[in-house]
Amino acid sequence: MSDASPMRLVDAHHHVWDLDRRPQPWLDEPGHEPIRRTFAVGDLRAAATRTIAGRRLEGAVVVQCVPSVAETRELLALADSDPLIEAVVGWADLTSPAVGDVLDELRAGPGGNRLRALRHLVQGEPDPAWLQRPAVERGLRAVHDRGLGYDVLIRSHQFVQAIRLAARIPDLPLVLDHAGKPPVARGDLADWELRIRRLAAHPQVMCKVSGLITEADHESWTIRNIRPIWEILLSSFGPDRLMFGSDWPVCVLAGGWNSWAATVDELLRGCSESETRAILTDTATDFYRLGHTATTVRNDDPRTAPCS
Repeated sequence: MSDASPMRLVDAHHHVWDLDRRPQPWLDEPGHEPIRRTFAVGDLRAAATRTIAGRRLEGAVVVQCVPSVAETRELLALADSDPLIEAVVGWADLTSPAVGDVLDELRAGPGGNRLRALRHLVQGEPDPAWLQRPAVERGLRAVHDRGLGYDVLIRSHQFVQAIRLAARIPDLPLVLDHAGKPPVARGDLADWELRIRRLAAHPQVMCKVSGLITEADHESWTIRNIRPIWEILLSSFGPDRLMFGSDWPVCVLAGGWNSWAATVDELLRGCSESETRAILTDTATDFYRLGHTATTVRNDDPRTAPCS
């Protein structure tokens, strides 16, 4: 168990962007009008006012948006200047033979000690075996050799890549972003559940409970749409391998930070205190080594059925 405050809340997945400084081309897609503006850390503080299980937001992990080393430098500098941002999930070209040098340069710069993981927008790659490309695997081994983790961003039809990655590089810490983007709006979870359980069979894989409401109908979703996914994630990973994330400000499209927080608060009502702490604090703290802590999360609760 980590030594974090028992009443601490960590948002393990959010973004910031300054459109005057760095364009975000993906925001030009239809439907993104409500978030087609600059979002800063101060906006996150203003938005995240609701408690979850009595905890208020105290720490956050900022995640890259575009494939840009320059953006990663900016996020690291932000983490160096703002105490709320405790870790950065950045980007570097995993296919480049120089990726190790790039990572070393990032870690030597301002805020470099906050770089804790990398991410690539695999969800947009047409190659169904992108994560198994020899150049990519070489890059991921450079990530591992520097003590970093990897955030897996895929859509539900791309799970085979993540499963193969977990099998081929079993000592690389992995976390699945947004639970692999299940088809919440459609409601047919059978294929997604099968793939989730196969991925969860690899013990080095964690999962973010994030991004679910933006996969639902933005206007009409309720907790009833989310609960079946929550129950599958709990039974597949257990609370010790789940971490809360808001996916703010993308979640603004479907209600916002407080709306998602209220949903998670309700879902957690069947969980013990140790299970709640794992999901809201400990799993993210240990995976991203927040507060320069690197311990193993375990569940001290004697019950065999988690969050029942």
